[in-house]
Formats: sequence, structure tokens, C-alpha cells
Amino acid sequence: MIIWIASYPKSGNTYVRSFLSAYYFSKKGKFDFELLLNIKQFPALRYSSKKAYTFMDAASSWIPNQKNFFKKEEFYFLKTHSSLEEYFGNKFTTSSETAGAIYIIRDPRNIISSMCNHYSLNLDEAYAKMTDNNSSLSFKTADGDCSNFTFLGSWSNHYRSWKNDINFKTLIVKYEDLRDNTHEEFRKILNFIENLKGTNNEINEEKMINSINSTSFSNLKNKEKLYGFGESAVSKDGKSINFFNLGFNNKWEKFLSKELSDKIRDQFLNDLKELKYE
Repeated sequence: MIIWIASYPKSGNTYVRSFLSAYYFSKKGKFDFELLLNIKQFPALRYSSKKAYTFMDAASSWIPNQKNFFKKEEFYFLKTHSSLEEYFGNKFTTSSETAGAIYIIRDPRNIISSMCNHYSLNLDEAYAKMTDNNSSLSFKTADGDCSNFTFLGSWSNHYRSWKNDINFKTLIVKYEDLRDNTHEEFRKILNFIENLKGTNNEINEEKMINSINSTSFSNLKNKEKLYGFGESAVSKDGKSINFFNLGFNNKWEKFLSKELSDKIRDQFLNDLKELKYE
């Protein structure tokens, strides 16, 4: 059964995934980038039984691929940026494949500048992507295979698709709470996972603290600087873009014009109020 680590892009997914990989896949909670290989992304070419040459073909294979690659009697962590909205009648997952999900949410006014950095977009392009109900992440291989097609939709629809789903348990985690209440939030995440597994194991406090310390943003940024990071993007001129850019120092009040911040606030006002971002 799958436990999803889900989020809209640039919302803290890799941070949570780093912590979980250190806690569950190391002896003492000491993080290394190779540990992230224990929590891979879906959809992905590696998890595709056949090539998909259209987005519809890719979407129709989401659930069959989950059934083919992940056994019901075992637990798997998987990262995803997929929305839970149906894509032309195709569901992303169901309770038959999924044990539960951890969904990381972040203030969209901070997401937008991170998207600009990672995807080499300007602010207008990033805003258009975040408000597009048909937005996606789609990367075709040289032979046209798009099995890793990821449907995003708008930021608001993405969040609500996971929040409002009733088919399996979903823990909503605010990125900002990971900054302000780090130990409490990660303890809550671990308890949620153990409950999903039906083990209810006691939290190893020493290992949890080591996992938190070894995956601090400064440590992750330094590791990327020293060793590189396989998930880093490449700019249009071929230069590597730092994956770990600003982290918790990305504060929209410093980087966004009042016009744009007001525009985002008005677009997502109900969500911002609900999440106490406004």
C-alpha cells in the first residue's frame, strides 16, 4: 500500500521526504542524498508497464501501474505532485492502492518565487501556471513517451482535491509549521504514519532529533553545494539551478510587488483565510 508524500510543486515535499528517509532508512537518523532513493516519485517512467504517447494514455495507466508495481501487503512511500482531481475521468489513485497521504501546503505567495527559480519562469508565467485549471508537468522522452505526465490543475484545486478526499486518511501539514514547530510537526507526521501501518510504534526521540538536525535547510543546501543534487533543474542556457535556494528565508513580502501579492491574495482569498495565511 502506498503512503503519498504529496504537494503542489515547491511546497516543501523534498524537505519532508528527506526527514522521512533519514528516520526510516538510516540507522541513526543521519541524512544522505542517497537515502532519498527510498522515496521515489510517481508518476515516473520507471513505474510504467508500457509507454504512453498521449496524456490520456498516461492518466489511464496511473492506477494499473500502482497495482503492478506496489504490493498491497507492503508499505511504500511515494512522492507526488499530482492533483487528486480526475483527468478526463481517470482517477489518480483510490483506497485500494493507497493507505493514506501526507499533504504539504505552503503559502502560494512564497511558492511563486520558488517556481520562478526552479522552472526558469518569470513571475507572470508562474502566476499563470498556478491559476491554470489545466496546468500540468509533462516531459516527453525522445521517443515520445510521456508516462510521467503529472496533472496539477490550479494551486487551489490541487490543495482542495487532497484536503476534501474521503477515500483515505490525509494529514495536512503546513510548511510554515515545519519551521515554527519543527519537532511537534514531525512527531505528528511519524505518529500518523505508524497509525496508517497499524504498528503504533513509539517514536525514537533520539533518531527523530538526528533526522531533524541532519535535514535542516542549511545542511541540505551545503550538501547540494558540495556534492550536487540529482533533482536540481537546468536553466535554459544549460546552467545548473540550485534546488535548495531560499527555503524558509523565502518571504513574499521581500520579493513580490504589492500589485502581484494583492493579485494572488484576491485569487486565492478563501484558501488563504482557511489556512490562516491572510
